[in-house]
Amino acid sequence: MNGTTSLHSIGSLSTRTGVPVRTIRFYSDSGLLPPTQRTSAGYRCYDDAALLRLRTICVLRELDVDLASIRRVLGGSLSVTEVAAAHADATELQIRVLRRRQSVLRHLARRGSSPEEISFMHRLTSLTTGERHRLITDFIDDLTARTSTAGSEVAALRTAFPDLPDDPSDAQLAAWVELAELMTDDDFRARMARGASAAAPADEDVLPGIPAETAADLMAVARQAAGVAMEAGADPEGEDATVVVDGVVAHFAAVLGRPDSRELREWMASRFEAGHDPLVERYFRLVWTVNDWHVVPGHLPFQPWIVKVLRRPRPNERARPRK
Repeated sequence: MNGTTSLHSIGSLSTRTGVPVRTIRFYSDSGLLPPTQRTSAGYRCYDDAALLRLRTICVLRELDVDLASIRRVLGGSLSVTEVAAAHADATELQIRVLRRRQSVLRHLARRGSSPEEISFMHRLTSLTTGERHRLITDFIDDLTARTSTAGSEVAALRTAFPDLPDDPSDAQLAAWVELAELMTDDDFRARMARGASAAAPADEDVLPGIPAETAADLMAVARQAAGVAMEAGADPEGEDATVVVDGVVAHFAAVLGRPDSRELREWMASRFEAGHDPLVERYFRLVWTVNDWHVVPGHLPFQPWIVKVLRRPRPNERARPRK
């Protein structure tokens, strides 16, 4: 020691930085922190540059940079900018994994799942993007194989393809789990296939005993009128909805040669219900949630809306107060 340079022992470095002596010795033995010189007794000493080097090592380790990358940074073959960019990407991936894990845990806590359900849910949420796409494609291909008249339904399914983001919200994750359960359920696949099989001749099936052309006209009128009203945000409990449905009932009554009565309205409501599967509607609502799509009322099935209006008591049907 010549007295012109400030030198530090391992203990002094530990005191100045808070790094344990064992860790400093490890860095030194591995070549990351070579001693500046040794005393005559063989003790390692470090100058101020080594102190700065140790602090750099500690910062990079705190940022979870591996030792091999630190060695390259200190050796000058890798810039801090490059290592920071690489580890920023890795950190982002870790954050997404942790957020998904958090969402799964929240969903499990709300659902109160059994051990079997927990295992199933973990598999569903751990699927890669490719595996999720294969699950959905298999579901659509199965629908195609089950019926030869599913063209429009299959097209709708391919358009409304659920795509879970890398960083899903709790609602998106819950919707994906429910969707996957539906797609892997054979009973639901059969219901979807039955609905698709009836998609082309649905009008005459919903209105049995009525010629196909007449049934198609009646259903088109109902679908168009209800769809426009829903698109405009008409409340099925409101007067606007009453006016719309009164017009639909009047058209049915004129075409069928029946009076506008409670019997006709109940018959219409029951037939519209027969043409609507709530579970299939649930499937598409879940897709909208997973994809974070805005729900457009006019794109919802019209049957529940019009049935609700049809079954509302009309003014002349409400019980009159007793005198």
